[in-house]
Amino acid sequence: MDKAPQPNILKVIPPLCRALYFSLRPGAAPTAALQRLRGAFVPDEGIVGIGEPLVRALGADVAGLRTFPALSGPGVAIPSTQGALWIQLHGDDRSVLFDREVAVVALLADAFIVSDAIMLFRYRDFRDLSGYEDGTENPKGEAAIAAAIVAPDAPLAGSSFVAVQRWVHDLARFRQMSARERDEAMGRDIHTNEELEDVPATAHVKRAAQETFDPQAFMIRRSMPWATAHEHGLEFVAYGESLDRYERVLHRMIGLDDGALDGLFTFSRPISGGYYWCPPISSGRLDLRALGL
Repeated sequence: MDKAPQPNILKVIPPLCRALYFSLRPGAAPTAALQRLRGAFVPDEGIVGIGEPLVRALGADVAGLRTFPALSGPGVAIPSTQGALWIQLHGDDRSVLFDREVAVVALLADAFIVSDAIMLFRYRDFRDLSGYEDGTENPKGEAAIAAAIVAPDAPLAGSSFVAVQRWVHDLARFRQMSARERDEAMGRDIHTNEELEDVPATAHVKRAAQETFDPQAFMIRRSMPWATAHEHGLEFVAYGESLDRYERVLHRMIGLDDGALDGLFTFSRPISGGYYWCPPISSGRLDLRALGL
């Protein structure tokens, strides 16, 4: 039976997303709830990710999946808020997303608790709230598939791993920086999106340049802004055929390689972090056989 990746992993981000994070109810058995999810979830309407706590609760093993690591670098801390289940609902209408959320939560209610939920949105022409374009270095075509999807001849063929982090921006501080300081922190010209040559080694494009790792660390980034009454920032989402890709980049960003801290930290900080396995699709449904379902 052929296995295909969940379609929205490789699609352009939609105008709106609703990100849902679930923890397991104490003592609950998740099998029946996951079977209901498999039967009802429409792959074109979002993405489902399984966290290590849920895999362990099922007595299963997904090779390569682990809990997001809590790390620290020079003056910064990277938190882990690992969930059991992550579901991102996609759409272009808030009413439709609300109805889908209510339906999904009801399907899972006897075994899962919603621990967090946030509305994500496309800002201008795929820009971060800082004004800089996001996802510029995403590979395209076959290179994108190779970067984000487990190879067809592998045991987990068609699946993907995803790193999800919520970043809070201090835009007031960012706007107090000069235009040159902002460009140097990012490593790009905000108007042309051209990569700048004469920027410090801490510039984000230098710290996170995926082609400079050995092996290379190309991923598909599908990050989206978020905003509440009091905070705003970026929900960072990156898909890879292995979590190792993201972790190598993260280590360099927080200075664990050479002590140099990524320029992003001059105005932003992460407040969450989770790793999830996105099962493939088979016959139009989530393929959960790797979990024994």
